[in-house]
Amino acid sequence: MKKNDRYLYPAVFTYAPGEEIAVVFPDLDVATSGTDDNDAFLSARELLGCALFGLEEDGEPIPTPSRLEDIALGEHDRAVLVDVYMPSVRMERVNRSINRTVTLPAWLNAAAMERNINFSLVLQNALKQQLNIQP
Repeated sequence: MKKNDRYLYPAVFTYAPGEEIAVVFPDLDVATSGTDDNDAFLSARELLGCALFGLEEDGEPIPTPSRLEDIALGEHDRAVLVDVYMPSVRMERVNRSINRTVTLPAWLNAAAMERNINFSLVLQNALKQQLNIQP
């Protein structure tokens, strides 16, 4: 399946007095919110990237976006096109850090902490060396 670099999907921004702006992607059945227009838009873009990345990773079909004019709106709703640049999303997911638990003898842990050793950096370097990966 060919992966697109950019997607555009309609989102419905709902403005209820005294509440955060609710954002729903009708084609993807996902939702988020924001404290103001900018926050809501950035949250929507991030959610769109996460949702589409998940579909790509699972080999699921990417739904065809609805036309903006076909979106049903309520009195306090506004339809907005939200875009996402997927190469950035994909790279972020590939390079994200994950936590691993390691077990060390207490004396080794104490000696390393006394010298302010960065455990994550040491482990990363050791794994690269063990796997013959050039930094």
